[in-house]
Amino acid sequence: MAADSVAQLTDSLAKTGVVEVELSYKGQGRKLDDAQSVSDMVKEIQEFDDLQALRLEGNTVGVEAAKAIAKALETKHMFKRCYWSDMFTGRLRAEIPAALNSLGDAVMLAGARLTVLDLSDNAFGPDGVKGIEKLLKSTACYTLQELRLNNCGMGIGGGKILAASLIQCLKKSSGEGSPLGLKVFVAGRNRLENDGATALAQAFQLMGSLEEVHMPQNGINHPGVTALAKAMQHNSALRILNLNDNTFTEKGAIAMAQALKHLRNIQVINFGDCLVRPAGAIAIAEAVSEGLPILRELNLSFCEITEDAALAVARAVKGRDKLEKLDLNGNSLGDDGCKILKDAMEAMKIGQLLGSLSDDEGEPEDDDDDDDVDNEDDEEEDEDVDEEEIEEEEEEEEEEEEQEEEESHGIKLSTPTSVSRPPDVSSFLSFPSPDKLLKLGAKRAMLIEQQVDVSDATKTAEAFLKIASVYKEENNDIKNAVLDSIDALLKKAFATPSFQGYNFVSSLLVLLGLLKSEDKVKPVLVVPGHLNALEHVVRQDYFPKENVAVLQAFLSRNNKALDSCGNARNSLQSTLQRVRCEG
Repeated sequence: MAADSVAQLTDSLAKTGVVEVELSYKGQGRKLDDAQSVSDMVKEIQEFDDLQALRLEGNTVGVEAAKAIAKALETKHMFKRCYWSDMFTGRLRAEIPAALNSLGDAVMLAGARLTVLDLSDNAFGPDGVKGIEKLLKSTACYTLQELRLNNCGMGIGGGKILAASLIQCLKKSSGEGSPLGLKVFVAGRNRLENDGATALAQAFQLMGSLEEVHMPQNGINHPGVTALAKAMQHNSALRILNLNDNTFTEKGAIAMAQALKHLRNIQVINFGDCLVRPAGAIAIAEAVSEGLPILRELNLSFCEITEDAALAVARAVKGRDKLEKLDLNGNSLGDDGCKILKDAMEAMKIGQLLGSLSDDEGEPEDDDDDDDVDNEDDEEEDEDVDEEEIEEEEEEEEEEEEQEEEESHGIKLSTPTSVSRPPDVSSFLSFPSPDKLLKLGAKRAMLIEQQVDVSDATKTAEAFLKIASVYKEENNDIKNAVLDSIDALLKKAFATPSFQGYNFVSSLLVLLGLLKSEDKVKPVLVVPGHLNALEHVVRQDYFPKENVAVLQAFLSRNNKALDSCGNARNSLQSTLQRVRCEG
């Protein structure tokens, strides 16, 4: 009777569509070296007619054993899910590509269409990625929805191979009318660094289908983070973004904040231990306050965030009905700051959302002196350059004065009178002076606009500062020439599709000495004209209002670079505050 009952139950389950489709050897700790060691496994695979999933995690599979398993998979056309993590423990790295190639070839031969490929915790390096390269490009992966490669040691090389394979798969599948729609990508602890992350970002941007991205602990700095941020903007269905323990700094955080404004479906943001710093946190807070209606979790722990920035984040999450947790632990609030944050969130009736602050690292020491020490040599070099420019301009002026004096005394010059040189934009941008700008004539704005490569945010920022350096509030001709030139330049820049506004702002802050550069960029000697011109710019329609908060955060710091521009600085800060309130 028992056998009949089992048969009836099996038949009933089959009719309702609840049929076992998975064969699991998970966690058995078996050492599978050759065909003999997997004979029972092979038999079970062969006899499993509608096999859709095979779990081999927690065993160690050699090349010959992989070949035997592969042979059994060659007829499984309904096969969909490969759970093959942690299955090469103790194997030589050289063995792994061969084993993966055998298994991949079998899946392709079977005509299977995969939805899940999990090879996490296999330390196979770039060579292991080569072992799945052919599979990833094949029809078997046109339907892939989850790709899990956590803790595989891919490195930069492996990241590039993986990115190229995904792009090829997307192109081929699109050609057949069913483009690759990868939803989940997991690749933490892989040493991808900037180049690997940038390569993958290109693939992500082209796919535009991602819902979860997990790439913690990959040694990615702001160039790679910025590339990923740009890619994420094209994945509007993204729900989870985990980039924990990479190094954003302000530049990367500002870029990522820009991306978040396009991601209204985001539910979990994990930027813990990413060094977003106060300005980055404020930019992210701005993005949260403007959208992200279904955000459930925001992790900005261990990011060197100070009290003001933490309060900005707290205010931003107020009214987010779906929010379950805000993690600001391990930052630089200090005892008083922690209390102020807790009290503020209690007052907003969201105190229960705040996680522990037990690992707070205390208020940051005033590091202006340290910054000055770090940048002392750079500033000295800048002063040398500035002195050279001043000397050159003085020499030019002296020559002109001598020539005028000689002519006024009726002294005939030995050299023939030369024809006036036409306006030279290059000369002005190399050694700016008010006289040179005016001599460019009525078409100066157009000439400058044509000279500067506005697709390059850094070059645009440099050109802006050079033009602004000759600004004179008391001279309307020079003032108007400067502002007209700047408007023409920046209007064109912000209207250019490839122009990245957040990179422009970051470069501007670096060049003004308000943001430390990871690329050792030397800041300019700040003059009031820089801030006067910037005050004009932030009021213009072409300037993105989301960047105002970032500028305000940096200008509010006690920075010696702006000591000589007190009035201009105060005026700019007032304007920034007014523009924010109006926005």
